[in-house]
Amino acid sequence: MSEIRTATVLTHRRPAETGPAISTLLEIAREAGAVLRLDPEETRKHDLKPAPGLILDAPLQRDVDVCFALGGDGTILTALRTYAGTGVPVFGVNFGEIGFLSTIDRDEVEPGLRRAFAGQFEVLSLPGIELKGAGGSWLAVNDVSMHRQPGKRVADLAYAVGSNEIGRVRCDGLVVATPAGSTGYNLANGGPVMAWGVAGFVVSFIAPHSLTARALVVAPGDVLTVHNRSREEPVDVAVDGRPVGALVPAELIEARFVDGQGALAQIAGTTFYHRLREKFGRLASAP
Repeated sequence: MSEIRTATVLTHRRPAETGPAISTLLEIAREAGAVLRLDPEETRKHDLKPAPGLILDAPLQRDVDVCFALGGDGTILTALRTYAGTGVPVFGVNFGEIGFLSTIDRDEVEPGLRRAFAGQFEVLSLPGIELKGAGGSWLAVNDVSMHRQPGKRVADLAYAVGSNEIGRVRCDGLVVATPAGSTGYNLANGGPVMAWGVAGFVVSFIAPHSLTARALVVAPGDVLTVHNRSREEPVDVAVDGRPVGALVPAELIEARFVDGQGALAQIAGTTFYHRLREKFGRLASAP
């Protein structure tokens, strides 16, 4: 990793938790001769005042050297989408629950950030899912979920790969996940865990009203189409857990695998299987 001179900082919505880490980050950045850029929302959130090493109310700059994301996986996903396709690495500090995408935990802030400015980390390329429909287009780094609206009847969804319809399922919804996202909503659905580096994406169902609905791993070159077969009921669509619109009756939406979208920082020697054991093993053993 090359020398860090400029860095964007993004944090989650609880500034009292991340405030001390921001101070530590600024101190280490100053020592390294680097500048931190915080947008208007971050500037107000942390009540920051002009100081050496800070550029406040800064517009998004896509050619920074690194983006520090202090929060949970949602904050890290926001950073990855923000810098999708740029090659800017996202260095995540876990202030959330699981923090599967994080580079370091909150109790490693000072030594971890010093390693960051010393360039002592690797960069892992992550794929995404490009989603296109009548309502627009979006990029998901983790997953796309389509689920029935509260109080409405179950969803009636048909899914096809290319010109081949695979099936039609009455369910609460379905999830299309990247390998990085396969340990989230997809895992809760009983879908397979896909190791990082596997090319392709997985489709799994939320509470299917069927004995035969099974998760499907789709090849990277194939296009998945999801068609809302209901006559009356729309289904909500969320990208990386955030609502983006609805799939109305008779409408369809396409999902494509796109490589090289996210750049995730990780400490040398940290593997997907190490993360899997540490994050989910830790949860399993928690009181």
